[in-house]
Amino acid sequence: MSKGLPSRYMEIRELPGLGVSVDRVVYRPDVEAPADRPYAFAYFITIRNDSEETVTIKGRKWVVTDANGQRVVVEGDGVVGQFPRLRTGEQFSYSSHHVIGVHSYAEGAYIGVTDAGEPVITRIPRFDLRLPG
Repeated sequence: MSKGLPSRYMEIRELPGLGVSVDRVVYRPDVEAPADRPYAFAYFITIRNDSEETVTIKGRKWVVTDANGQRVVVEGDGVVGQFPRLRTGEQFSYSSHHVIGVHSYAEGAYIGVTDAGEPVITRIPRFDLRLPG
């Protein structure tokens, strides 16, 4: 569980109207990466709040699965070092990256809290990280 959410939150609901779009995925051969995962991909994400509640994004969980079935799980507080507070109609866009060793796909979720203190989740749609060539 993220530091931003009290442990009493065992059940988290999806909030209708809180959504995520993967706007773009770009192979980045110019980015240095470790030898075992030499291929870097930048991804551009938008989190949009069309619900009737204000939500603060407290954390994220990514699952990157490669063509061999190996999974890497990445969890952390906030989003790129921020805790965006989204009122109705607002959005938060950012970019980050994943490094991989073979064809992979990424998916996950953002965990937030409404102003009333209710934990909510919105899923990150699956997207491919396909090596060039």
